[in-house]
Amino acid sequence: MRTGLALAGALGCALCVVPAQARITGIDITAVEPFADGAEFGTAGAYERVIGTARGELDPADPANAGIADIALAPRNARGMVEYRTDLFILRPKDPARGSGTLLFEVLNRGRKFLFNWVLDAPAQAAQAVNDPRSATDAGTGLVLRRGDTIVWSGWEADALRQQGGMAIDVPVASRNGRPIVETVRDELVSATRGPPEAPFYLTFKAASQDKAAAQLTVRRREADPPRPVPPEAWHYATPRQLELLPKGTKPLPGSIYQFTYQATEPKVLGIGFAATRDVVAHLRGDAAGGANPAGGVIRHAVALGISQSGRYLRDFIYQGFNRDEDGRRVFDGVLSHIAGIGGVFLNARFGQPSRTNTQHEDHLYPENAFPFSAASQHDPVTGRTGTLLRGDGFDPLLIEVNTGTEYWQKGASLLTTDPAGRADVPLPDTARAFLVSSGFHYGRAGLTSTKGPCANMRSTLNPAPAVRALLVALEEWVKDGKAPPDSRVPRLSDGTLVEAADAGFPFMVGVPVPTAPNAIARFSTYVDPRPEGGPQYRPLVPRVDADGNDVAGIRLPAVAAPRATFTGWNLYADPFPAGALCDREGSQLPFARTRAEREAGGDPRPSLEERYPDADAFVAAVTKSVDALVADRLLLREDGDRLVATARDEASR
Repeated sequence: MRTGLALAGALGCALCVVPAQARITGIDITAVEPFADGAEFGTAGAYERVIGTARGELDPADPANAGIADIALAPRNARGMVEYRTDLFILRPKDPARGSGTLLFEVLNRGRKFLFNWVLDAPAQAAQAVNDPRSATDAGTGLVLRRGDTIVWSGWEADALRQQGGMAIDVPVASRNGRPIVETVRDELVSATRGPPEAPFYLTFKAASQDKAAAQLTVRRREADPPRPVPPEAWHYATPRQLELLPKGTKPLPGSIYQFTYQATEPKVLGIGFAATRDVVAHLRGDAAGGANPAGGVIRHAVALGISQSGRYLRDFIYQGFNRDEDGRRVFDGVLSHIAGIGGVFLNARFGQPSRTNTQHEDHLYPENAFPFSAASQHDPVTGRTGTLLRGDGFDPLLIEVNTGTEYWQKGASLLTTDPAGRADVPLPDTARAFLVSSGFHYGRAGLTSTKGPCANMRSTLNPAPAVRALLVALEEWVKDGKAPPDSRVPRLSDGTLVEAADAGFPFMVGVPVPTAPNAIARFSTYVDPRPEGGPQYRPLVPRVDADGNDVAGIRLPAVAAPRATFTGWNLYADPFPAGALCDREGSQLPFARTRAEREAGGDPRPSLEERYPDADAFVAAVTKSVDALVADRLLLREDGDRLVATARDEASR
């Protein structure tokens, strides 16, 4: 789904009439109010919330915008421009002069802000609180505020849920000569893992008609199973956007894949979501000071953070050329992509579905993974192409990519640092780094509790955020001061830490199922009727583990370097879900026995806690040793290390 795009986005002032060439035509501020009741954050002092919307327009005749799918079919204003409107939220130092001069732009994940509770350890909250941070507690550790950054979010996904406090963008609907576009699309509907446990199913698009003859519903238990037709009398349209099984009240089997192919209409010009981010950031980097620019006209550097879907968005943002504005300036100086694997986002296409994400069971045959995967320039023996994620045009950002074990098992992350055939390590350019948070998992963040949910093993609680915080600081120092970050730290073929799944070395434990293969990187010509292609295939690999089952390579946080449990980046579904398939993007947590007798009684080959740590001081010493090594390598901040040691003392005293 990746298509090379040129860049667009010269910007004018915000709260006034702007010249015709401007791409942000106005910013409408609805609220300027104190954040955290005026609490001081380090030398940056007090912050304030700035909330509003940005209005923009794009010239469809400009070559910089020509790669936006269907922009030529979008309605135009009197000036021949295509208009959009996007939600805007800024946290800025009340006194701009006390700020760092760095704009930190977090790309929203399905309309949601993840920075505070996924990276800064803010406590788990309701969706409304996450998306509407107001208190010092909402800011978690407050790291980026204490550093004086101006934090910005703006909408890019047209169908994000505003009613749940999310942020979205309003973009036009494409049409041909004023007539609606109608095309065949495919929706995958999975109960209880990617959707509600009961019908109705919600369709991605509006059905062009409710004629069942123009649609087909199938079901299969496992992704690789042949689909079985569901007869027309066993379903109906509850609305043009909802599908219901019949007789009324019929419940789908948890985890089964219902596939609905139908005629959809009214495709939105979704690729404008890339241009909007480009233009908003370029505008806020502009020179206008005071009220004309909500960022105060003091921004000297800009870095972007993306987590999961939004990390994949940033990979495509770079590759498709949006990191250059129309005035020939770089948009983001640095980018940190967290838990994106090798994927892009299914956005810049007619009837795109950017909320899809490919795993072994769900959404497996949707566009996400396409060569080039890596920041390294490579030849692809599968497609015969040569390429790199970076464009080499002078506008590439400095790039840090962070992944967990999950992205190696589910998202092909090994292909960031190997050739496409998985036969040799490849060096990244000096402007890029890659990291594995050892034994981490996709959903990892602070405050999780371990339950089984739909999985066979207890789910992981390992929090990768301390490593992400250190790397975010390293990225800002790289951008501002030219101080290179730590070297990449990932599993390698050359040292035997990157292997086939069968060679991972996971210890045998009674009653603990282990996956036999990672998610395959499937190739297919069209997602509407996906038929995997034969011939040479990509070869994703996984981290080798130690005798405990923890990843050997990568950033080994104290939970792994001084463990009390085995943590994995994978888990498996259990009945009544499709047992044996990788359990979405979950991890496993397998505690050690407390005593040798308990271990031997359970047949556990892993040393017990009493065998590892003769007393509480021994455990605290092991954690302290791990912390000191990571701090020395700039892979952990000292403040986080101190917190981890204090937590270890509490654990040891129980």
